[in-house]
Amino acid sequence: MGKGFRSVNVEIRKQLNLYANLRPAKSISGVKSYFKNIDLVIVRENTEDLYAGIEFERTTVEAAEAREFLAKLSGKPIREDAALGVKPISVKGSQQIVDYAFKYAQTNGRRKVTAVHKANIMKFTDGLFLEIAREVAKDYPDIEFEDRIVDNMCMQLMQKPELYDVLVMPNLYGDILSDLCAGMIGGLGVAPGANIGHEYAVFEAIHGSAPKYAGQNKANPTALILSGVLMLQHLGELDASRKLQAAVEKVIGEKKHVTYDLAPAGTEPVGTQEMARAIAEAMA
Repeated sequence: MGKGFRSVNVEIRKQLNLYANLRPAKSISGVKSYFKNIDLVIVRENTEDLYAGIEFERTTVEAAEAREFLAKLSGKPIREDAALGVKPISVKGSQQIVDYAFKYAQTNGRRKVTAVHKANIMKFTDGLFLEIAREVAKDYPDIEFEDRIVDNMCMQLMQKPELYDVLVMPNLYGDILSDLCAGMIGGLGVAPGANIGHEYAVFEAIHGSAPKYAGQNKANPTALILSGVLMLQHLGELDASRKLQAAVEKVIGEKKHVTYDLAPAGTEPVGTQEMARAIAEAMA
């Protein structure tokens, strides 16, 4: 969607403890895609992992000290021209995100939770995440649980996505796989998102902003409106959320009042406001 404000940043997530990033990916009839009947939910840990912002620029004194310290501590050499990033994975962070994934599955009638990791290589960070996921899973015997290594998970989603349901994972993998799943349903323009905490929640389209389209009445509003569906669900307004979801699907399926990226070849697209108005009318 272009450069600009990408999404709720890490510092805000940490300050408000918006620990869960919810990114559903559901096929919509009328949106062009190579895949059909996709219905997946990415639950991404939102505050830890390589996105915690603990980095050292390669030319700084701090980086040199960190390289020397870590080389001594680990017994493994680190090149002198290396920048460094730290990947914190905690018991608490892992517990609360996996617990959220299982509670989401229960509340929304989902059948399975899959923990995604790279514990075969990162034995103490992703290994901890997997260990905690297995422990939390014991508290939810009614929900099927399994785990997948992240690279294999990518292949599995391309070959047999129907086998998966709710996917829970650390921050970086969640960022990557949620875009992959968005691509499976037609792109970021139809991909909603939610940042959930114990006290606060923020709802946003996962594509961030598109400054080059500002004020042109041109951008596809679907992702933002579907983020409103997630907000209504979070507030317990389930009937309203279902009506809004159905209205979005109706308008896109009819292909008469859709923006340029959704309009079939040879048809005249409408603007952002006109598409939003058609969705509002369809709710009635």
